[in-house]
Amino acid sequence: MKRFAFSIATDIWSSSLILVAASIFLNSFGQGLLGAASTNYFVDILGLSGGQVLWLEGIRELPGLALMLIAALTMRLPLSWRTAAALLIMGLGYALYAFVKSYTALVAVALVASLGMHMWMPAHSALGLCLTTKERSGRVLGTLSSVGALATMIGMGSIALASRLFQSLPLSVYHWVSGALIMVAGLILFRLPRRIGSTKAVQPRMLLKRRYWLFYVLTFFEGSRKEVLGAFVKLVLVQNFGSKVWQISSLLLVSSLLSFVCAPVMGYLIDRYGERRMLSLSYVALSLCCVGYGIIRQIWLIVILFITIKLFLTLGMGLSTYVNRIAPPEELTPTLSAGISINHVTSVAMPLLAGALLPIIQYRGIFLGTAALIMLSVPFALALRVPSPVPQQAEAATAD
Repeated sequence: MKRFAFSIATDIWSSSLILVAASIFLNSFGQGLLGAASTNYFVDILGLSGGQVLWLEGIRELPGLALMLIAALTMRLPLSWRTAAALLIMGLGYALYAFVKSYTALVAVALVASLGMHMWMPAHSALGLCLTTKERSGRVLGTLSSVGALATMIGMGSIALASRLFQSLPLSVYHWVSGALIMVAGLILFRLPRRIGSTKAVQPRMLLKRRYWLFYVLTFFEGSRKEVLGAFVKLVLVQNFGSKVWQISSLLLVSSLLSFVCAPVMGYLIDRYGERRMLSLSYVALSLCCVGYGIIRQIWLIVILFITIKLFLTLGMGLSTYVNRIAPPEELTPTLSAGISINHVTSVAMPLLAGALLPIIQYRGIFLGTAALIMLSVPFALALRVPSPVPQQAEAATAD
């Protein structure tokens, strides 16, 4: 599979895409450190309850609701500048995590980091898509996802090793190190040509069109499950099964290894078989995993489900490639930004609702409810249709 993944990705590189990949690598390295340390930092150092963690997840999604407005205000700036600024803001926010001593301070710095993260989400996908053709969009996003997984894997391995060898090292150290790495990732993007992402037609500041309604619906449903499949699956391992930092980081290391190997292949499969089939497959698989998470008690089976969930979440790139295939270039970035805002209507509300219901229905009820929500996405995924591809040259792909 490694040879296959490598062979389908060798013909996509340009010097600009290499810079984007380097930025993603450093950002994901920092995220890897955070991903392994944050849950234990919240529970063991700050003493947060499960409900407080879920509330934090909901509150820090608030900047995503305003992303359409933020994108409208910054749309006239070069795409590379917007992406770089997102990383600088995100890195600053995560570095400040190291200094918080209260829940209120934690919420404040989480909002700063979240603002940068939500600006980054559509911008880095748009950068990658602007550097290739529509026919290769899945392979490019899959390969960039693989680069991110490799960096996350190194970050997870680093923290797993450090937490075992230097057990007295404060968890806050990992936050300022990760913040610094993410800010360096932002500085790299200032080396990209300013013309990347520019179009002959004027890009609208805000855009909501009927033709993208399936994308809006699917990203709306994606928000309803995002925090459960992202943060809560780790929280269950820490609170209900007593997992330590080195165990969580080792688990995420294995998950990242699989993503590193499989993400380019998944991107290829999206290009080959289409978003309709691959997204539908991912939704069914994720729903079954949530059912398993809700009813299984054996820790090793839970671990397998955790890894499977992380793997199938990679196919979510199909939403971005779907928009890229059906949208003209000038509508790509504003449509992706609108999708993030729509996504956050539910990604803000659902963690708050889950946090309120957690004492009543317990974590098993949370996962069974999430499984039902995921299955609601399947009929809409089956309705996706993409026009037959027309061979084209990516103007920006050769802009080295």
